[in-house]
Amino acid sequence: MKTTIQYIFLPLALLFLVSCQQEETEFKTNRQDYDHFLASEPVRTTSKYFKLWDNKIKSDSIQLLSLGNVAGEYSRFFEGTGDIKYLKDAEQSLKKAVEIAAVGKSGYLRALARNYISQHRFKEALQLAKEARVLGSGVNETQSLLFDLHMELGNYDLANQYLDSIQNMSDFGYLIRVAKWNDHKGDLDTAIQFMEKATAKAESSKNKDLLLWSYTNLADFYGHAGRIEDSYKLYLRALRIDPQNAYAKKGIAWIVYSHERNGTEALRILDSIMKKNKSPEYYLLKAEVASFLNDDMLKVQALDSYYRIVGNNKDYGDMYNAHNVDFLLSMDVEQSAFKLAQKEVNNRPTPESYGWLAYSLLYLGEEQKAMEVIEKHVIGATYEPAILHQAAEIYKANGKKEKVSELKQELMGAVYELGPVKEVQIASL
Repeated sequence: MKTTIQYIFLPLALLFLVSCQQEETEFKTNRQDYDHFLASEPVRTTSKYFKLWDNKIKSDSIQLLSLGNVAGEYSRFFEGTGDIKYLKDAEQSLKKAVEIAAVGKSGYLRALARNYISQHRFKEALQLAKEARVLGSGVNETQSLLFDLHMELGNYDLANQYLDSIQNMSDFGYLIRVAKWNDHKGDLDTAIQFMEKATAKAESSKNKDLLLWSYTNLADFYGHAGRIEDSYKLYLRALRIDPQNAYAKKGIAWIVYSHERNGTEALRILDSIMKKNKSPEYYLLKAEVASFLNDDMLKVQALDSYYRIVGNNKDYGDMYNAHNVDFLLSMDVEQSAFKLAQKEVNNRPTPESYGWLAYSLLYLGEEQKAMEVIEKHVIGATYEPAILHQAAEIYKANGKKEKVSELKQELMGAVYELGPVKEVQIASL
């Protein structure tokens, strides 16, 4: 009898020890790793070369090389500061370059198209890409651009054709695009494999811009795969290259918030970013963290700041349409949200855009119509957790318990990506 009791309690003891070990080894961030990056200097928005090129433009508007260089600097300033005026300044320089270029015009067309992509002016960008293709120069670059555009526009069959046309396993541009393609298909493991190959290419090239892009994007993939520590290390590696990189800091803030559930520290990181970067998206994340902390006043202040920035500046155009639909629904302005969702579907008919259209229909009490939209345009067309969460809510409103259960199981595997606030909503499905 004594031996039997020992054998019964031995597995329990082992289970307890394993549980304790898991708790002890669970990854946690360390403020000392990133604190000094939070105090980095503001992004510089000038340089002696920029002044030289800018002066040449002002004195002689046909200085083509200077126009291109100034546009590149304006784009860099936008990435660093989040200030929309730099993106618009870059647009003006590139439009002038396209207008006067006799040689290398296709390159300026592609650059202007990428500027338009940043502004979510996808159909205009597509027209420029087609013009560049007719000119013939830089065919591979144009095919790559066309892949990017058709992915943004939801034309996935066409995008796949352009991806096939640039196939080259030794090319960084191809590797990052095939990674994106596999992520779109829901094959995260394969996406990571290709992104790791691209990162290795960037490391061998020692190109700072490629390294930053590779580290932060691979960090995102690792996070989605539950490899939080690997994600964190890559964000830190990016910050060692560029201590001002807001995207990497935001990535760390998300780890602190979503993985560690430390909303107060996440807000501290966000506030340090927002002192130097004007991008409106940080106010939305701040509002979400405030909601998690049950700080209603801070949430309202953050949302108000977001709306005042985006709503009062026409330069943002359609860049924040999807976010604005979400904002309007949260403010119980359902009809305006529906109209904006319709506009976004027209601009960008992706599963994500249709997801917002369906969600706005749900808020209008049109449950059946909402379900028809997601079954035609969303289910099977995207693996984006936020959109599938909307689909689950729509199925729930239509009494489709089995479909809700299937989606709920899938969504519970994406709680890190969705965050603690959404996790509570998913649990209640």
